[in-house]
Amino acid sequence: MDTGLFVRFGIFLGVLLLMLAWEWRHPFRHFLQTKSERIAINLGLMGANFVALRLFSGGGAFFCAEYALTHDLGLFNQVSVPKWCSALICLVVLDVAIYLQHIIFHRVPMLWRLHKVHHCDLGFDSTTAVRFHAVEILLSMYFKMILVLLLGAAPVVVLIFEAVLNACAIFNHGNVRIPQPWESRVRMILITPDMHRIHHSLNPVETTSNYGFSVSWWDRIFATYQPVPRLGHDEMEIGIKQERSVENLGFARLLALPFLSANR
Repeated sequence: MDTGLFVRFGIFLGVLLLMLAWEWRHPFRHFLQTKSERIAINLGLMGANFVALRLFSGGGAFFCAEYALTHDLGLFNQVSVPKWCSALICLVVLDVAIYLQHIIFHRVPMLWRLHKVHHCDLGFDSTTAVRFHAVEILLSMYFKMILVLLLGAAPVVVLIFEAVLNACAIFNHGNVRIPQPWESRVRMILITPDMHRIHHSLNPVETTSNYGFSVSWWDRIFATYQPVPRLGHDEMEIGIKQERSVENLGFARLLALPFLSANR
């Protein structure tokens, strides 16, 4: 296992275990599908995605950063700027790019068919953060790889970005509640579970809001911010209208789901 992958996986596993422990001690809500079923399915999808990335991404964004550095490719391998400045620009560009990518996956029907594997989870907890179809994960990785090559982002910057992205996604999918007024304070910078939970609402208007994964700024800047759900967090339903049957949300069907129907 290469060093970059080992570091990212270590951070990912540590944050996931912390969030699972928090959810176990103080769960905010209980859902239609049992937690053990959902964890098994979501982690199964994560395993499939890991295999797909290792087979088809050629080393991923971190490898692209090393390749760009070695071959003097990309903007910041061609111009002379302070390292802190290039690092900051790369982190901001990559983060806003993931925000915009998320919107595209909602608005382009073919891509939504992939992304709805994430949204058809009838619950909402830290393992929902890894519930994605392998094709979506690969497309997202290819997008990041292209950006990294164009930017000439340093390998350490890409490592930091991916580690932070993964950690924030696990945190903001947590089935937990941060007490007020701390939640409002944290939300000024980071996306909290209360903020991102709205994005998983059954209400389509709320689903098309709060697209960010790490900082909350992009939703505020681009007017996709929704502060509270219409029915409140206790009554808000999770998921999508077309997929409400627990029996139809097993591992095998989720892999086939994007190819079964084009309906939203």
